[in-house]
Amino acid sequence: MNAPVKATADTAAAGAVTLSCDNPGDWKFSFSAIPGETGTVRIAIKAPEEAFPPAFEVAFTVPQGDVRHIWHPFAENGFIPPDWDRRGRHRTSIASGMPVFALVGMDDANRLCAVCSEALRVLDTHVGLVEETGEIKCVVGFFGTPEAPLSRYEAEIRLDARPRFFGDAVAEASEWLSSRPGNDPCLPPPAAFDPLYSSWYAFHQKVHAAVIEAECAAAANDGMRAFILDDGWQTDDESRGYAFCGDWDVAASRFHDGMAAHVSRIHATGMKYIVWYSVPFVGYRSQNYGRFRGKFLKDVPGCSCSVLDPRFRDVREFLAGTYERALREWGIDGFKLDFIDQFSFEGEDPAVKENFAGRDIRSLPDAVHELLSDTMRRLRAIKPDVLVEFRQRYIGPAIRAFGNMLRAADCPGDAVANRVRIANLRLTSGATAVHSDMLMWHPSATPEAAAQQVLASLFGVIQYSMRLMGLPPAHHAMMRHWIAFTQAHRGALLHGAFRPHGPAEGYSVIEGETDRESVFAVYAANAVCRIADPPPDVFVVNATGCGRLYIDLPRPPARAMVFDTFGHPVCGALPDIGRQGLSAGVQCVALPASGYIHLSF
Repeated sequence: MNAPVKATADTAAAGAVTLSCDNPGDWKFSFSAIPGETGTVRIAIKAPEEAFPPAFEVAFTVPQGDVRHIWHPFAENGFIPPDWDRRGRHRTSIASGMPVFALVGMDDANRLCAVCSEALRVLDTHVGLVEETGEIKCVVGFFGTPEAPLSRYEAEIRLDARPRFFGDAVAEASEWLSSRPGNDPCLPPPAAFDPLYSSWYAFHQKVHAAVIEAECAAAANDGMRAFILDDGWQTDDESRGYAFCGDWDVAASRFHDGMAAHVSRIHATGMKYIVWYSVPFVGYRSQNYGRFRGKFLKDVPGCSCSVLDPRFRDVREFLAGTYERALREWGIDGFKLDFIDQFSFEGEDPAVKENFAGRDIRSLPDAVHELLSDTMRRLRAIKPDVLVEFRQRYIGPAIRAFGNMLRAADCPGDAVANRVRIANLRLTSGATAVHSDMLMWHPSATPEAAAQQVLASLFGVIQYSMRLMGLPPAHHAMMRHWIAFTQAHRGALLHGAFRPHGPAEGYSVIEGETDRESVFAVYAANAVCRIADPPPDVFVVNATGCGRLYIDLPRPPARAMVFDTFGHPVCGALPDIGRQGLSAGVQCVALPASGYIHLSF
């Protein structure tokens, strides 16, 4: 056995960066810095013949300075964990997350943004404060979990310490990662940005064709343009488990004249149709469980199902063929492909003791990639603009090549979590359509309170999921207005420059901008909405729940109009800009809760 490896490369962004490997075996290491505006280190390892790659780490430390937040794609609060805290550890792969993080200083400034080129295989990132020194230690671990034999491997870590808005640094790092070979994202069709209705929170597994058709008619009337049929269509069981997943036959008790006829009736309302599948799950009580015995990665505790191993060719064929048949036979428009992050195992790879017998692909990430590649080739051959929704945690560039809609992870009724998850996704997803988690609220809520769920999701494509026919008319009026608003300002909200401010506070102010207009949403009562260089039209949305906002203007607007949450002008509001006192600088402006102001410059 060769001696442990330790090598150092000097970078302008992070100083000395160290690679270490305790048990290199016969593997030879090369480690070097690449000069440039951003610091990049390159790792290359090779072996004389195929072998299991050794675990190794790349690490560096930087002074904390004014760093007040460690941002990563799943960050939802402002804490900086100590380096011994597991909250600072994050595992990424093709099926979970993406290898990027940023140290954020005062005024949302980037202090260091790091991204690794490895978007397919498992990486273990660990970032935390060293108590003895006041430094932030950053470690990227390679091959900490079993990987199939290789003979060579290369990766790069890009380090960017340029002082600028942290969101710009994160977005650029994500684009760098997406530009790597094999990470080309698929372009979303226009329909991926249309507001939609989902059955999940409203019905869970209690879905029936007639009820769904009535709800979709109401959804279409409110302005929604697509429908997701979630779990329940494939089983009579309503226990919310996955024991009956894996056969994927339509439950005749729920869809009496078949899925194709039902889909046709939904299409008649003007809505597209998307169907849910729990991709890797085969339930204990399904017919296919016996068929795939011996071809599972693991059991899922409490879910009454096992996870298929896609390294078997017939497993991949079964899954891709299932979706292909549904697209051909039912006339649907897309798929919600769920639980892809469950393609994993803990501890030893179950294939090693069998010497990978029967598996035509030995690497699990490679097999997941091949499964999705084959699936999308077949689906796009039938319908080039097929819609495919993926959900946090599987959001990275290696998977954006297949999905064109990325949804925030489940957070029913939690407007703050929805807002933060949407913003994090927007920073890392480029042109891919980012969707909110499904919105829900109680019918007894005031329209203004219900609107808080909507306003939290303005900068994503909004999904709704409550029983629409049971909502009061005022809720429908509120939804219709905000759906119309999001479509009228789709450019600024979904496609323009995106700046989420205050990551340590859960993004207290978010703005989207095109050359013609800006839309700001203010979420914290005492936050100041700073409008530095306004385009002709600026909309400031009051999502604080209070009847006022603080706005910092560079000059008085030529015109201002105030609207309530239904889009109605507020009579008497700002009738005379001079008398009202809107001027340059910071001022408190009276504004209805869940309403907004339109400023013209």
